[in-house]
Amino acid sequence: MSITYSAISSGTVSPKSVPFAIRSVTRRQFLNPNPFSRFGFSPSLQGSSIEFRVVISKERRSLPLVVRSDRPQNEDLPKQYTRREKKPFPVPIVDLRRAARERVKNNKDKPKRPLPPPKNGMLVKSLVPLAYKVYYARIRLINNLHRLMKVVRVNACGWCNEIHVGPYGHPFKSCKGPNASQRKGLHEWTNSVIEDVIVPLEAYHLYDRLGKRIRHDERFSIPRVPAVVELCIQGGVEIPEFPTKRRRKPIIRIGKSEFVDADETELPDPEPQPPPVPLLTELPVSEITPPSSEEETVSLAEETLQAWEEMRAGAKKLMRMYRVRVCGYCPEVHVGPTGHKAQNCGAFKHQQRNGQHGWQSAVLDDLIPPRYVWHVPDVNGPPLQRELRSFYGQAPAVVEICAQAGAVVPEQYRATMRLEVGIPSSVKEAEMVV
Repeated sequence: MSITYSAISSGTVSPKSVPFAIRSVTRRQFLNPNPFSRFGFSPSLQGSSIEFRVVISKERRSLPLVVRSDRPQNEDLPKQYTRREKKPFPVPIVDLRRAARERVKNNKDKPKRPLPPPKNGMLVKSLVPLAYKVYYARIRLINNLHRLMKVVRVNACGWCNEIHVGPYGHPFKSCKGPNASQRKGLHEWTNSVIEDVIVPLEAYHLYDRLGKRIRHDERFSIPRVPAVVELCIQGGVEIPEFPTKRRRKPIIRIGKSEFVDADETELPDPEPQPPPVPLLTELPVSEITPPSSEEETVSLAEETLQAWEEMRAGAKKLMRMYRVRVCGYCPEVHVGPTGHKAQNCGAFKHQQRNGQHGWQSAVLDDLIPPRYVWHVPDVNGPPLQRELRSFYGQAPAVVEICAQAGAVVPEQYRATMRLEVGIPSSVKEAEMVV
């Protein structure tokens, strides 16, 4: 039997017939848009579709309160593939072939349409401001992290690439570096650098993104830049140290993989451009100063987290127009329509591929890989316990640093950090959890 407010207010069900006491409330109190504080629920449940149902039986017993939310309370991290596993395609190969057949069928007996930018060699004008925004967000992120790491302790293992944000390292036996068996999987924590927090992923810089593919003997003569910077350069950012070809007229396609540049001599001379505005640069080590107060630390953490989100969101939009390729066997990334021909893949069974990469479409985590770390519920509290590992959550290192510095955790990270999961105070209490 279920009783609702409308049944009681209309007189269909008498309050005297209900085998428990019902406190009389006004309709305004019952339809309170923020009922979470009255029941002691977390503020993260606000905005969710929550259903309250009271089940009444003939016998006098405790009445269960069912709470249903659209947002998960906890969520596992994305699967980490081993060296022997190949990354899956973002879109299954069967769906790609089916879409290709449909595209050929729909375009049959139809005139060929001109290629849109950037496939025709031109820039997407609407994405040029976004490219500068992503570039500036990356610089601000690096500069702010240098300052935050002066007040927030980040530990790095001296044998593997694992890091931990907190006053001291975690006790989990997860080290896979050299001589890990002799240390029984325990880490040896040392000081960390900015490269431990932000993975230094580089890619070849292309002078012409539609030009010939990089050969194996050219792998040392072509400069390499951070992959996000190369994406911004192809999106329209002008960096004098890394020139790139900017066409003024679309290319002329003469074959499936052959084209010629259009004649630009008929075009008027380009107008003289004003002197370029100096771009933001990374701060030298001598100019890095820690925040002077707690308020400045919190403000710096909020700005750092905002720069992290701007960089990831902007890069995701740029990747929809400017293709990025990733090797399915190793972390190598190439910003361009097709991957390079350098035979420098050393992943599993690379001898069978003669060192060549297995290129496929990249996702955002391939371009900006997040370094996941364990979330510390209370920095000033007791350290993490090995027996309570299943109750702790994880988050990207940038998010965890900003959270410990005082920033508000974004909603998309709360599930993986397990902020809504109660952590037992002892191992004996954890054994009682069903």
